[in-house]
Amino acid sequence: MTLIELAGIERTFQLGDSTVHALAGLDLAIDAGEYVAVMGPSGSGKSTLLNLLGLLDRPNAGRYTLEGSDVTTLSADQLARVRSERIGFVFQSFHLVPRLTAAENIALPMTLAGIPLKERNARVAKALVNFGLDKRADHRPDQLSGGQRQRVAIARATIMQPALILADEPTGNLDRHTGEEVVNLLEALNASGVTLIVVTHDQAMGARARRRLVMEDGRLQSDSARP
Repeated sequence: MTLIELAGIERTFQLGDSTVHALAGLDLAIDAGEYVAVMGPSGSGKSTLLNLLGLLDRPNAGRYTLEGSDVTTLSADQLARVRSERIGFVFQSFHLVPRLTAAENIALPMTLAGIPLKERNARVAKALVNFGLDKRADHRPDQLSGGQRQRVAIARATIMQPALILADEPTGNLDRHTGEEVVNLLEALNASGVTLIVVTHDQAMGARARRRLVMEDGRLQSDSARP
């Protein structure tokens, strides 16, 4: 089943007198359950594509269909709801709320979505165990290691049971061993059926994905699948 379909996507930015084509006439389809790496040099359009897929940005032209719905026609409130319920984000710099504990950070998307306290607590308790954080539930981010913070971020990204996880350089701030653990967690989620799209400069990580998209100058330079 096709999860994502982009048709003729254009995204431009004005820098002084010049127009920058961050995405230019992009056509792309991604099926549910795929594991995709988006690669390319700085300024190639990777982050713009990720922001657009995550409904953090809108295209200037073209159509973005997510789970059969044309999301380019939705209002800001409707986009926020789809983002909350169907998309999970994992960032290089974790983006945890400093004053909240690990458990509270994980619960945050459910709190914002108005999910009842009893269900929130049950889901968080399960996530803490699944991600090896049950002994760190009451620790704030500054009391956690980099790997633990990223596990909290992944638990938060998946607590709403999204169809899609978008990961932007998820191992960029981690040592090699911890990065390997984080990649294994993401790949296990993908194996359970969640679509995983990773933006990375890391060739080794890109090679692990079953499909690699290479961007250059806002265009798709190559699209290759691993057997």
